Amino acid sequence: MFGLGLPEIIIILLAIGILLLGGKKMADFAKHLGRFSGEFKKGKMEIEQELKEMEKESPKNNEKKK
Repeated sequence: MFGLGLPEIIIILLAIGILLLGGKKMADFAKHLGRFSGEFKKGKMEIEQELKEMEKESPKNNEKKK
């Protein structure tokens, strides 16, 4: 895309965001984005753990072990 890499595009979008929204709103947006990212990772880890536990408990796996 016009010889621009991902880092350049991110910097351009941040500059546009600061100009349109202002620094305070961009800081709030970044804070909320960070919280969402943390909650998403936490939820993902919980689901993966639950799936592993279900896999261990399933009767199909118990039959394979015998």
